[in-house]
Amino acid sequence: MKKIAIVTATRAEYGILHPLIMRLLADDMWETQVVVTGTHLEEEFGYTCREIEQDGIPIYRKIPIMEMGDDAYAVNRTMANALCGFGAYFRDEKPDLLILLGDRTELLAIASAAMNEQIPIAHLHGGELTQGAVDECVRHAITKMSYLHFASAEEYQRRIIQMGEEPSRVFNVGALGVENILREQLLSCQELRAAVDFPADQPYAVVTFHPVTLEKNTAEKQVNELLAAMKQRSDLFFLITKANSDAGGRRINELMEESVAKCSNMKLVASLGMKKYLSALKYAKFVLGNSSSGIIEAPALHIPTVNIGDRQQGRMMAESIVNCQPECASILAAIDRALEMEGLSCANPYGDGHTSEKIVEILEKYMSQERIDLKKRFYDYT
Repeated sequence: MKKIAIVTATRAEYGILHPLIMRLLADDMWETQVVVTGTHLEEEFGYTCREIEQDGIPIYRKIPIMEMGDDAYAVNRTMANALCGFGAYFRDEKPDLLILLGDRTELLAIASAAMNEQIPIAHLHGGELTQGAVDECVRHAITKMSYLHFASAEEYQRRIIQMGEEPSRVFNVGALGVENILREQLLSCQELRAAVDFPADQPYAVVTFHPVTLEKNTAEKQVNELLAAMKQRSDLFFLITKANSDAGGRRINELMEESVAKCSNMKLVASLGMKKYLSALKYAKFVLGNSSSGIIEAPALHIPTVNIGDRQQGRMMAESIVNCQPECASILAAIDRALEMEGLSCANPYGDGHTSEKIVEILEKYMSQERIDLKKRFYDYT
């Protein structure tokens, strides 16, 4: 039996990984170890490991890594903790494969620890561009440490190959987030509003705004511009999920909390969990902010997105996405455009909802045939 470790460090990442985790746990071919770390283990961010346990998923190991602080040094200390904590885990457990999704800085440290222990990595969502965030270089670095690549679209598959990865190890499987939307039994609008406790008769938007980590000291100014725009739209309710733990994220959350305390048309939650979050998207008038969920998941639900600033610059985008500057007037104009797009049906480039099935099929082939050779050759793309 092959031992597979799958790591989750944030609420959003877990929600995306959920169908893959469930499929791996149900397959007798694997000993699947779900390792929980990062903001999942912090009360400040909702202690979301509870959501994993409530879903009936056995947590094999909890590895605390988070350091308090809202600056680059705190991120560095968190990465150091991840390198040491996961280094010990990999030394002791020696999994046959590690599965990582995305581009967060703690995942770079985890990938480094696995690389040092010669543990093969399967990476999801490589090849994508987010030119306004440090995630961009982190994602590409993890790609070069990884052996198997599960891209969310054909363009990203080509880009991974362009980075020198052998085409036979790079697969376009679509996005797990789309699978969640197409296959998860979501709440009704009435059930959602009762569960989250926000007005039953007011149209609403779902808001998530993260720091743009390649810009210095812009988080406070940008979130104040966003809040100013939201205050002017008293006809709408804004359901806000907290920013992540990137440098500047805590300050964004503080400003959101201050505004919510004064504004009757806003509610701030640390985490909705996957089912409630996707249900909230389904019935929203639009998505507002700079989260990847507005780029990948919202179009699959035919919901417009107001995408603010440069954080997601470079990603493939459906026609339902309205880009704007992080300025009050620009955001308000984009909201007007998004409201005019209600009912728009557009193509989503991120797959057909069978992603976890495709990934497990590929893993079975590679792991059963002992085909992994970490002495990768560089593929010259022509």
